[in-house]
Amino acid sequence: MNTASTTESLAEKTVFPILFAISFSHLLNDTIQSLIPAIYPVIKDAYKLTFTQIGLITLTFQMAASLFQPFVGLYTDKKPQPYSLAVGMTFTLVGLISLSLASSFYMILLSVGLVGTGSSIFHPEASRMAHAASGGRRGLAQSIFQLGGNFGSSLGPLLAAWIIVPYGQSSVIWFSIIAMVAIIVLSKVGSWYRGHITALRAKGKSKIAVLTYTFSKKKVVFAVAILLILIFSKYFYMASLTSYFTFYLIDKFNVSVQTSQVYLFIFLVSVAAGTLIGGPVGDKIGRKYVIWFSILGTAPFALLLPYANLFWTGVLIVPIGIILASAFSAILVYAQELIPGKVGLVSGLFFGFAFGMGGIGSALLGKLADSTSITYVFHVCSFLPLIGLLTGFLPNIESKR
Repeated sequence: MNTASTTESLAEKTVFPILFAISFSHLLNDTIQSLIPAIYPVIKDAYKLTFTQIGLITLTFQMAASLFQPFVGLYTDKKPQPYSLAVGMTFTLVGLISLSLASSFYMILLSVGLVGTGSSIFHPEASRMAHAASGGRRGLAQSIFQLGGNFGSSLGPLLAAWIIVPYGQSSVIWFSIIAMVAIIVLSKVGSWYRGHITALRAKGKSKIAVLTYTFSKKKVVFAVAILLILIFSKYFYMASLTSYFTFYLIDKFNVSVQTSQVYLFIFLVSVAAGTLIGGPVGDKIGRKYVIWFSILGTAPFALLLPYANLFWTGVLIVPIGIILASAFSAILVYAQELIPGKVGLVSGLFFGFAFGMGGIGSALLGKLADSTSITYVFHVCSFLPLIGLLTGFLPNIESKR
């Protein structure tokens, strides 16, 4: 059977309204999640927490957000669940309300665990839906999907600076409105996806056609291992910035909490802007080249960051965010094409591993900060993007199409 012609016959037009709806839902989901690290300066003072405890909060959230994702993806590959996104957002809603009412460190851990569980349900099936609506333009679809999430993540620091810092932890409950809006939108998206599945089954095509490749199992496993190592370097470095950048600025430059949140916002907006680069550029020139640029290209700016003054710190975090963010969409679609027919499993594995590495990284870096200093942490992490040199060992998928 001619794989290319099969792909063309099964490919639908790119369904942009659905992609934008999924991206908007991702924005709402990650806006809520971004509130967790954004309120760290508030709860650290209120509960007299150490950096190690701050790291444990991130670890709990990220592990809850990561452990279930491969299993959710594997299950939905076999039995798609159109309304699972709305169910996952319900977990997030409960966790958000619980976080606003939490009165102890352990209650905070339980609350962020619920938010993380909602995320673990959301990401694999949302990625499948983006794939289904892509019309074959998978890199573009994943970039649109990721753009919403990264832009939502950038809003957390501003919302914390404007609302949570002045009005306290209890003001978190107002963000439950965001979760309710997301549940409504995701219910509508679920209805479209159910119709999409029904239409495919009516044609006798229960799965979207994918390209097939001739790599051996050993080579596929080796390539996936390289990709996971690259994810490790990216998300360990991201953990240093998302969890501890505000503390770094406060400690090194003696800025206010609100000012530190604005700098974090600048970094996260840069991440959102960079998200759109990786997917569509990878569609055109090849994903391996994008992965090369996005991880290794961060290294010069990362190495300079610990030595910069406040002005140049604000300048350097922009290219760091833009370049680093272009990696994930390219890595994810590269892996999906490396392992055809397992969109949910691959999405769950890579989203889950990314969240897990972010959580473990935050916990370990928090412990390191308590043992040394927050400035030392940024010196150590500045070398992580050099791991991008391993990209050279990845096979060229485009030559196997």
